[in-house]
Formats: sequence, structure tokens, C-alpha cells
Amino acid sequence: MKRELVIVLDFGGQYNQLVARRVRECNVYCEIYSYKVDIEKIKEMNPKGIILTGGPNSCYEENSPTYSKELFELGIPVLGLCYGAQLMQHVMGGKVERADVREYGKSNLTVNNNSPLFSDVAKDSICWMSHFDYISQIAPGFEITATTPDCPVAACENIAQNLYAIQFHPEVLHTQEGTKMLSNFVLNVCGCQGDWRMDCFVEEQIKAIREKVGNGKVLCALSGGVDSSVAAVLLSKAIGNQLTCVFVDHGLLRKNEGDEVEAIFGPNGNYDLNFIRVNAQQRYYEKLKGIEDPETKRKIIGEEFIRVFEEEAQKIGTVDFLVQGTIYPDVVESGLGGESAVIKSHHNVGGLPDCVDFKEIIEPLRDLFKDEVRKVGLELGIPEYLVFRQPFPGPGLGIRIIGEVTEEKVKIVQDADFIYREEIAKVGLDRSIGQYFAALTNMRSVGVMGDERTYDYAVVLRAVNTIDFMTAESAEIPYQVLNKVMSRIINEVRGVNRVFYDITSKPPGTIEFE
Repeated sequence: MKRELVIVLDFGGQYNQLVARRVRECNVYCEIYSYKVDIEKIKEMNPKGIILTGGPNSCYEENSPTYSKELFELGIPVLGLCYGAQLMQHVMGGKVERADVREYGKSNLTVNNNSPLFSDVAKDSICWMSHFDYISQIAPGFEITATTPDCPVAACENIAQNLYAIQFHPEVLHTQEGTKMLSNFVLNVCGCQGDWRMDCFVEEQIKAIREKVGNGKVLCALSGGVDSSVAAVLLSKAIGNQLTCVFVDHGLLRKNEGDEVEAIFGPNGNYDLNFIRVNAQQRYYEKLKGIEDPETKRKIIGEEFIRVFEEEAQKIGTVDFLVQGTIYPDVVESGLGGESAVIKSHHNVGGLPDCVDFKEIIEPLRDLFKDEVRKVGLELGIPEYLVFRQPFPGPGLGIRIIGEVTEEKVKIVQDADFIYREEIAKVGLDRSIGQYFAALTNMRSVGVMGDERTYDYAVVLRAVNTIDFMTAESAEIPYQVLNKVMSRIINEVRGVNRVFYDITSKPPGTIEFE
């Protein structure tokens, strides 16, 4: 059976991968392509629908990203979002101009429920705007279907040509009815059946891995986190003892995590893996000595990661492939997901040295968001306690310690984070919060402990609610819980005399600190 396909054309918007995530939430397979993809390739793919993303440019400027009018004449339903909406109107004969009032953030939205896009959508709700241009005149054949107080054309459509334009971002969680709008487009307008599931993904990946690897040897970067663990078990199901998993303990892990990983995947664990643990803590501390810039730290950690793997590969003989647990947020925030700007590099996908002694890198989870990775883990039979483990970045505590990384600072943040996670679990919030952790600021301040003056570090607590990890809101943790965490950290962790709670959302912030 041929898989239904919706494609996303990326015009450089920061939410490009999230659009695809929302489509897959409707159980419809979705792929992302640069806006530069040739029209003939699009015809060959024969997608059920096309979605145009947002972007930072103005569509009326000479060198801005664009597409030919032919795209809108294929007979395939097209949905333009933000810049994509403006581009559709510009190409089809409408007018786009610089707005007197820039809209950024939440806006009150009023929709026409007669539109197929807004069927069963609340007439009045909240949407997320991010634009400085606006559609001042809709193209011939279009009808306005939604407005906000500052945006006369928040949405418009030409039903006869199956063309739909939305000025706001339905893909982000801030838009209250956004998921329903995208579902209406994918399932009702495009006519998709919605029969793509994670079990299909697992079967396809196992088959693809076997075909790619053949009789080759594979080395897997196993961190013990959700992503690398799911990747390792997926590879194990596909190729068995052709897989060697190397766990690099770089000294930047959570408290006791090295031993926990070995207990799960090592010789006495439940998985048929060739497991090697490398204790490289001091090696990393030396490399990171005196380094404060976050991007430099990431690159150093990434390069050492590769160097360790090269050394292990030489010990075990010829290795043809390297496996990494790269997922969609890693890709989009590294600027490799089409046309988007770089937010931060990630050692799984960015900052790799040129001389990598492997035939090829395999990233079986590259197309998935975190919640999808968890679903794959459950499909593979991985225990829930491991599948729902807290997310942990590849560079580890190196990006949860602001400024220079030292062994002393690592111990501080490990102990503080352990206390925080313990207290969150005690009150039953460990599965309801999307991500939570403690980080160490580079700020020191005066305090008083035991009638003596102190001059110690400040720990910051972070907790967010998120589904896709592309947008997030600060979690409302009860004050009593935060107060107990603060008290325990200050009393039990040497070198800390202040505790902060970070309430910044994403955007404008990121979930991690560096």
C-alpha cells in the first residue's frame, strides 16, 4: 500500500519541523523540503497536500524566497502559513505590505466557521502571530475567513482552487485551535485517511537498516538517554550482534547515571548488545578547562566524542557505520532542517570534525520528535521507566553549567539536580512535566549561613510543559515543592547559597541554557 504524503516547503521559518510534527499528529506521513525543490520532483511525489512555512523575509523584495505560480495550479491543496500565506497572495495577484503595527505573540482570533479549514473550530479563540508584513489586498478569487484586531486578513481561501492562507501559526501550542485547523486541512481538505502509525515506522526502519548495513559492523553512541537508547534497541532488533554500543562517560552526566546505564545495557542487562563503557571524565575536564563560550564547549565535547569513538573503533576492528540518536529538534536548531537559521549547534548534527573514520552515520530517529521517539520505544518493548526518562542533551551538563566547566561545578549541579528530580517524583509530577532539571549559573552572590558570610553560586531550576519541545511554557510547580527543593539544595549542596526558578517560555528562550 502506498503511503499518503503531505510535504512541507521550508521558507526559513523557525517552526518548519513543527509543522511536519503536527501533520504526523494526524497520523499522516510528512516530509520537509527546501522551497528550492523542483516542481517536477513535487509532481513525482504526488503529495496529497502542500504546506508552505513561515520565514523571516518579505515576499515582495527582489531576492526573497519564492515559488512559481505553477505550484498553486497543480490541483493539489496548498496551505500557506505566515510568510507562506503572504507569498501565496503575492504570487496569485494580491498585495503584501509592511504593517503599521507588528504583531508578535498572542492575538484574539475570529474565524468564519463556514470555511472547511475552520469547521468545528471555536469562532473566537487565541492565535500566535509573528509578522511585520500583512496582506493588504487578497488575490482574485479569495475570500477573507479570519481576522484579529490588528490583522484584517488573518486567513483567506479560494475553495475552488483548494488554496488556503493563514497569517498566524496554527502549528504552535499557543494557538488554541491550531491542531484542529491543521487536522481539517490534512484530513478533510486533502482527503488523507490518517493511517500512518509508529508501528509502521519501526517496521520500515528495521528493514531500511538491514538493507543499508548488510554484513557491516555498526558502532552505536549510547548515552543512556531516551533517544540513544531507542536507537540502540532499534539497531539491535535489526542487526543483532553486528552492533557494538559504546557508552562514553564524559563526566557530564547526571548523578549516578553512568552506573545506571551500565546496569541496563551492560552484560547483566536485558539487551543482547556488545556493550563497552569508556570512562573519559578527566579527559573532558582537561579539554574544557578555561572555556566559557557555549558554542566552543559544544564543539569540544562533540569532537572528543568522535575522537573516543575513533579509538574504540580501532580496538574492535573495522567499523562501517556510526549510529547516533539525532532527533528533529537537534536538526532544526542546528540549521540543517532546510532553510532555517542556526539557533545552536548540537554535537549529533553540528560541529563534527572533517575526518570521521566511519563509512556513514546512521540516524534512525532523525525524522521524529521526542514524543514520537517515546512511542517507538514502547513499540520496541522498552520498559516505560526508560522510555519516559527525562530528556538529556548530548553535551550533557556542559550546557547546564554557565561558563567554565570544572569537576567541582559538575558535582554541584549533579547534586542539585538529583534533589530536584527526587522531590518532583515524590509529589507525582515527574510524568506530567515535559522536562525539568537544575542548572548552575555563573553568578556568585553574598549570603548568610550559620551566622557566617558566604559567597557562593546560584542554582536555577527549570521546568517546562511541552509536547514537541519546539515550543514550551514554564510549568507551574507548587510553591511548597519549590521551597522544599530550595531548602534541601542550600543545606545539602556545598557551594550554593541561592536558588532561582526560571519562568521563561520557548520562544523567546530555549529549554536548555546554552
